[in-house]
Amino acid sequence: MVSTHRAPATASADDPTPTTRSRDVRSRLVDVAAELFARHGFEGTSVQTVVEAAGVTKGAMYHHFTSKDDLLYEIYARVLRTQINQLLRIAELDLPVDQRVHAAAVDVVESTIASLDDSIIFFRSMHQLGPDKQMQVRAERRRYHERFRDMIEEGQRTGVFSSAVPADLVVDYHFGAVHHLSTWYREGGPWRATDVGNYFADMLLSALRP
Repeated sequence: MVSTHRAPATASADDPTPTTRSRDVRSRLVDVAAELFARHGFEGTSVQTVVEAAGVTKGAMYHHFTSKDDLLYEIYARVLRTQINQLLRIAELDLPVDQRVHAAAVDVVESTIASLDDSIIFFRSMHQLGPDKQMQVRAERRRYHERFRDMIEEGQRTGVFSSAVPADLVVDYHFGAVHHLSTWYREGGPWRATDVGNYFADMLLSALRP
């Protein structure tokens, strides 16, 4: 259930800092919007409904987001930011390239499953974003795919991976399977996220071996 509790208007010495409170408000707005979009659809949810459910004012909402489109974008963008940061960290590890690719392949599956509801909501409504926001999403996703592809190409240059298949197609193959998770994966099913991540990564590495 969406909480309608409003934070106290007055602050005390024990209250979070203004920056922390601002982050909390932003996060609460996105969480509430995701729940409402899932329940009523993007078009069926008004900004007023979101701010009332989040327990904030419209002024607070527009301090963080310029529109309902921005809320929808942020539902997916926060997932993608986490994935990009994780990928960059993994790519710089002092490990053989095949181990880094395996770790990155596992991570994207686990992080996708961890935020599966948000991803489903976003992709169901992405077509309703304005052209600029859609371009922004594609650019950020392309940045992720390109860094993943760089590791595949590194392995191909050094002979660790086969060069029989272009790296771009390898990336499309893996992420096509990852994006398909939302159609079949269910929490409480026979496989944990870690299991699926390792299965996917093992299949990817097996296909890449010379």
